[in-house]
This record gives sequence, C-alpha cells and structure tokens, in this order.
Amino acid sequence: MRPAGEGAVPGFETGQTLVRRDVNRTGRVWSEQALRVVADTGEALVSACAPGAEARRPALYANARDGGERSVRTEAFEAMAMAMTMATGEWELADAVWQETDLLLWKPPAAWFSVNAFFVPRGEGRRLRNWYVNFEHPTRRTEAGFDTFDLAVDLVVTPDLTRWEWKDEDEYARVRRIGIVSDTEHRAVDAARAQVLAVPAARAGAFAQAARWAGRRREPSWPTPRLPWPTAAAERAAPQGG
Repeated sequence: MRPAGEGAVPGFETGQTLVRRDVNRTGRVWSEQALRVVADTGEALVSACAPGAEARRPALYANARDGGERSVRTEAFEAMAMAMTMATGEWELADAVWQETDLLLWKPPAAWFSVNAFFVPRGEGRRLRNWYVNFEHPTRRTEAGFDTFDLAVDLVVTPDLTRWEWKDEDEYARVRRIGIVSDTEHRAVDAARAQVLAVPAARAGAFAQAARWAGRRREPSWPTPRLPWPTAAAERAAPQGG
C-alpha cells in the first residue's frame, strides 16, 4: 500500500475491490459501480471491471438505458432535478450489472474528467473499441473507493487517437438548464474540455502509455467485483460536498 498524507484515505492495493460512487453536490448518492484496482499512484487511480460486475443505478435512468428511448432519458434527468430540490424526495437505486465491455478507468485525483478504455471481450477476439473521456467531479476518496459525479458530456476517441467527437451535448445542455450542473461546474467542464482536447494529440496523461493500456488483458485470477453492502445502504445520502 502506498503512503498517504496525514488525514487521507490510504492508497489501494492492486487487485482490491473498490466502489465508484456518483454523488451530486447535494450529497445524494446517484449510482455505484464495483471496480478492481489495477494501479494506485500519485498520477492516477487505475481500475477495471468486466461484464457481470455489480452496480446500482437510479431505477428510472436504468430503464431509459435499457430501452434506448431518448424521451425516457429526458424524464430521468427531470426526476433527478426534482429529487435534488426535495429534502424528503426519494431516489430509488436498482441493482444492475456492467454489460458488454471490459472497462479500464484512469482517474487523475484533481481532474474534472476520467479517461476510459472500452474493450470488446468476445466475438472476433478482444480488442479496444474506443477511448472515452468522461467529464466528472474530481476524486474524493472514501474507505471503500472514491466519489465523483458524472456531468453528462463526453468525448469519444478512436483507438488510434486520430479522431474524436463530442457525445451527449444535448443532454448536457438540458442538465445545465434544469440545474443538475451548476454554473461553477460548467466553468470547470469548459476548462477541462480545453485541457482534454490537447491530450490525445500530445500523447500525454493516460495516452502517454496508450499502447500499453490498449494491449492490457484482464487478470484471469481476479473474480468479478461485487458491491460490499446491500441495496438499502446505497440509498443513504453521502456527506455534503460530493
């Protein structure tokens, strides 16, 4: 285990299960994903999961993802905004599992984004499908893993890092309009966008070791990560400031 600063949560061991939680600025827990630690350094916390890894997601948004209906996704965001403004409002989390791809997640501690690699694990052989830059809150470590919060907009990058495109700009505009993303968060995302656009071309950050990460294989001795607590516990509010 690497050393930690005074008052900090200790570093994580390679192979250890951790939990990524999406926690809104109101302190509400919106989702949880079980991951397994690949590496924990001062530069980044690198974790991974594969199909079958346990998760919990807002029930309405999970239904929208499964059905693929944009109108239902919009309804999910509206429900999230309402829950944020209601002191006694409920937000149901539903059990779920990670599906379809192997995920490698590279999360710098202070960045307003993470770099994700999605691998197709079956079919014509394991291959890197794409890189995916997810804009989100900086990491706040917990005893079980880390908290962040997905801010809706993303950047999709081809495996060879030569082309990229923005994803979900319409949803980002909506969550801005209904108050899920604050003005302060929006300014941070704008600054992170400019930073991220320079990273693939410069082969910096996670992309400095792009070939290494792209060729990574799942550790066969690692079991599928599971969440360490029952569903009821996931519905509690997190501390303020998430």
